[in-house]
Amino acid sequence: MQSPPGFGPVMVLNPKTQRDTGRSAQLGNIEAARAVANIIRTTLGPRSMLKMLLDPMGGVVMTNDGNCILREVDVSHPTARSMIELSRAQDEEVGDGTTSVIILAGEMLILGEPFIRNNIHPTVIVRGYNEALQEALKICDKLARKVDVYDTTAMSELVKSSLGTKFSSRWNDIMVDMALKAVLMVAKPSEQASKPG
Repeated sequence: MQSPPGFGPVMVLNPKTQRDTGRSAQLGNIEAARAVANIIRTTLGPRSMLKMLLDPMGGVVMTNDGNCILREVDVSHPTARSMIELSRAQDEEVGDGTTSVIILAGEMLILGEPFIRNNIHPTVIVRGYNEALQEALKICDKLARKVDVYDTTAMSELVKSSLGTKFSSRWNDIMVDMALKAVLMVAKPSEQASKPG
């Protein structure tokens, strides 16, 4: 249905809809992010715990995958939905780190809360975060080291560090070996890499 010429679209809102602005909206967004991060915080790390979820069909799912857990959570707060969307995007783009990205985003917002309460403008806070990012990237560049992809010992250590939380430790060596062989089979050698003769 079109509106009469010269008039914008008519929007019908729920009369119980709340509209927050300014400081209260910012603090509400931080609380929503904290709530989402707290849902999956215990599923991260070597002592992580599985969450038991009941799906709509009545089945039970046990998982520690952050994206899987957040897919089952029904939220209405826009910031909470954005956090869940962040987890989904991380899963689609990288395939891993869904829990970490939510906890990290939640912590960044939580750490900004005292500044908001002290009347520091959000753009100043974001500028501080950007400066911290640039400094962290410089430190990462200093700590980084080149690894020859054909050095199986160094490559095994790298793969083990990323697979450590994904599989039982008794399967680690087999999975590391399979992953290395698969990568080396499809890898295109660059000019810097020295392929063994």
